[in-house]
Amino acid sequence: MNSSDSFLLVGGGIVGLATAYRLRERFPDSAITLLEKENSVGQHQTGHNSGVLHCGLYYKPGSVKARLAVQGIRQMVAFCQEHSIKHEICGKLVVAADETEVPRLRDLEARGTANGLEGLRWLQGKEMREVEPHVGGVAGLLVPQEGIVDYHGVCAALQAELERGGTHVVTGARVEKLRRDGTRWLAETRAGEFAGGFLLNCAGLHCDRVAEMAGERRQLRIVPFRGEYYKIRPERLHLVRNLIYPTPDPQFPFLGVHFTRLIHGGVEAGPNAVLAFSREGYRKSDINVRDMVDALAYRGFWRFLKRYPSMAWYELRRSFSRELFCRSLERLVPEIRPDDLTTGGSGVRAQAMPPEGEIVHDFRFIARPNALHVLNAPSPAATASLAIGQEIVNQLTAASPQLTV
Repeated sequence: MNSSDSFLLVGGGIVGLATAYRLRERFPDSAITLLEKENSVGQHQTGHNSGVLHCGLYYKPGSVKARLAVQGIRQMVAFCQEHSIKHEICGKLVVAADETEVPRLRDLEARGTANGLEGLRWLQGKEMREVEPHVGGVAGLLVPQEGIVDYHGVCAALQAELERGGTHVVTGARVEKLRRDGTRWLAETRAGEFAGGFLLNCAGLHCDRVAEMAGERRQLRIVPFRGEYYKIRPERLHLVRNLIYPTPDPQFPFLGVHFTRLIHGGVEAGPNAVLAFSREGYRKSDINVRDMVDALAYRGFWRFLKRYPSMAWYELRRSFSRELFCRSLERLVPEIRPDDLTTGGSGVRAQAMPPEGEIVHDFRFIARPNALHVLNAPSPAATASLAIGQEIVNQLTAASPQLTV
């Protein structure tokens, strides 16, 4: 394959768009087709996150996630500056709610330093209150490189750049079948049939199914977890200036609820993490029989529940109780009250899970001579999307030496 050959991308979220953008840079003369099943790009994980720019604090040093997060936030900020996309590097405060959390917060500080973060500051009570006047806790870690951004604006700019460069972005094109035809992939979609010499699977919530269509075994399965948010009432917005996060507990797989100032105004509180009965189930009442059976019939999910029974039960109870949700938030901001919270939005996390029931924390790619599948791209995938796109291009060229610029 040479630069005149073609690429077929499945998935128009921010990772798919960023990958197409990096492909266009590396192979400027090639034909690139991006297929998105919705009527516009960035409608699911990209469009339902809280808009945070993550700089790489939490991730295991040396992991792909840590490396791409550090690279990715720099690339994303530069892209936003170049395209006049609304963003702000406002900083984040990570809170140790009591003395038992202080050693874990110290470990987090060491991890951030190992990942190359700059300007980390350890704060005691009075210093914390200078940053966030209403915060609780006994100690805090100030992370000045974190920020907030308009990811919808990023997607719109990426799409515009792609189409300006000749990339064919096709919406309303749900892929229903993939097959090989000689040296080409053929994708049968609701918008017609499309071909490409190299397949890139960036299908997010449906990436395992797209990989299976392409002939891969589903060794990892996507288990969807809904994250629900509350918003703080306008008259109580003074309780939070920017971003306030808990010290994560390594015994549990999810980060925990936190406060996020939004780029277009307001403050969100959340998310929790409960099993969604639809891969696009943004409401408790959303049920997709295929998705529900897929999760409940998977032994990996039941092993996950056996591994984290108390957490799963607590998350379910908290999903139905504003008071219980607020109790978690009070550990960060003691003055917050249930009446301060109004129902907000929600998102669904595409969590890859092996049969053993563990959570796959790092990014996961499968590279073949004629295809590459992104099988796990959790947070900070939005922040790191441009770096992930570059990583994907590097991996596909390494796996396919016939690709030339």
